[in-house]
Amino acid sequence: METKFKNIIEELRTMFGNCIVSFKEIGGGLLTEVRAECLPEVASHVFNNLGMYYSTSAGSDERSINGKYAIYHIFSADGIGFFVLKAAAPATKPHIPSISRKVPGANWAEREAMDMFGINFINHPEPKRLILPDDWPKNIYPLRKDFEYSYRPSSEPAESPTTSVYVGGSEYVSALPLGPYHPALHEPEYFELLVKGEEVIDVRYRGFHVHRGIEKIGESKLTYNQVPFIAERICGICGFVHSSSYCIAIERALKVDVPERAQYIRSLVLEIERIHSHLLWVGVACHLLGFEIGFMHSWRIREHVMDLAELLTGSRKTYGINIPGGVRRDILENHVDKAKRVMDLVENELKILKDKLLVPEVKARLKGVGYLPKEDARKIAVLGPTMRGSGIARDVRKDQPYSAYPELDFEIAVYDEGDNLARTLVRIDEILESIKIVKQALDNLPPGPIRTEVIPKPYRFGVGAVEAPRGEVTHFIITGERSKPYRWRVRAPTYNNIPALRVML
Repeated sequence: METKFKNIIEELRTMFGNCIVSFKEIGGGLLTEVRAECLPEVASHVFNNLGMYYSTSAGSDERSINGKYAIYHIFSADGIGFFVLKAAAPATKPHIPSISRKVPGANWAEREAMDMFGINFINHPEPKRLILPDDWPKNIYPLRKDFEYSYRPSSEPAESPTTSVYVGGSEYVSALPLGPYHPALHEPEYFELLVKGEEVIDVRYRGFHVHRGIEKIGESKLTYNQVPFIAERICGICGFVHSSSYCIAIERALKVDVPERAQYIRSLVLEIERIHSHLLWVGVACHLLGFEIGFMHSWRIREHVMDLAELLTGSRKTYGINIPGGVRRDILENHVDKAKRVMDLVENELKILKDKLLVPEVKARLKGVGYLPKEDARKIAVLGPTMRGSGIARDVRKDQPYSAYPELDFEIAVYDEGDNLARTLVRIDEILESIKIVKQALDNLPPGPIRTEVIPKPYRFGVGAVEAPRGEVTHFIITGERSKPYRWRVRAPTYNNIPALRVML
């Protein structure tokens, strides 16, 4: 891995000299530790000059290992691996300079580390709570190792939310609340739209109302082999991407050679999940547009895919077949032909539906709406169809290949318009590409075992990333003692995509 990063290592040593503490190969990439005071400039160089794509950041309480807190900023060096930038701070004064002014996409992740670890990010542009509710008591940080996962602190009085503001000292702007429960929101999220007449000039977001502390439970109670079952419940629609990403992170950290048949089964199920998720999304979009026939047909076709998932895995959702080292359930020979017939049926029906969906009335409501320029998409670090609808041709299935994807042929769907229509077309095209991938995986499913043994080793690092229907899912792992994760960081794609609403709206 260091060989792949050789030129980058030499460049960083030349440019930043004494700022570099160490380079270390990790599962899936390279870990570069820098002195905290140098962090913003090194991160800026990696993001702006070397052109790496920002993925996420992970705070970590490492007092029991080295007496410090740490932040890990994870970038994707497409085609090479993941580049992880680390800075540490002493436990007595956990202050680390913020990179958010240089790398705007890091805003949320740094605020989350403030909430959950009490790390103070110096010069952060928006040092407000993100995860914790307003009445959470001060100086209690849930992801510190000395915080018991079952502890429930009492609340403190919270300040009243702002209902209206003045902009520029003279023009009155109204605050329009949307949510946290609203027919157009499929999860409890709260948006405060700041409007001047018909123009939305800003949006304030509060989410995480159903934050379940999954990372804390994984680090406190579960073993490597138990985590995939809770990981698959992170998302009620696309859970297999999370268990896959977690398993890949563990396998890379512990240098596990996963059997080829298991790799194909993972890719097969991941694409089945992509098809049903995109069809669900298209149906919901049609419903919100008032085009109910599109909703009905999308979900009718989706039923074929859900039945196929049940045939192959035993469940319509939360398949439960992932385990570090491979999969727990094989694809039966007599199910292969059935799966091919279902894919032919879905492909034919989708092509008919595509023509019916894109009627002038639907196009008129999507075209030119929610515009996200390419430069803003990269700056905010959006992912998946949101990113590809703005002309950025990234897809971790090709850029950071995993499972059987290096052996499978498919195209990346990209549109340059940057509007809601472009993002819709990306999803429709991706369904057709996923059908092609499923057929290839079924035709080329290799024989052999479906799982290999995993030997636990503490304090190894791994990064796993999977292209979920909504974009890249990233799991960062530090292994611990007794076959348990020491640090498990999860980042779903919507986490990166929601901040772009400020631009879109």
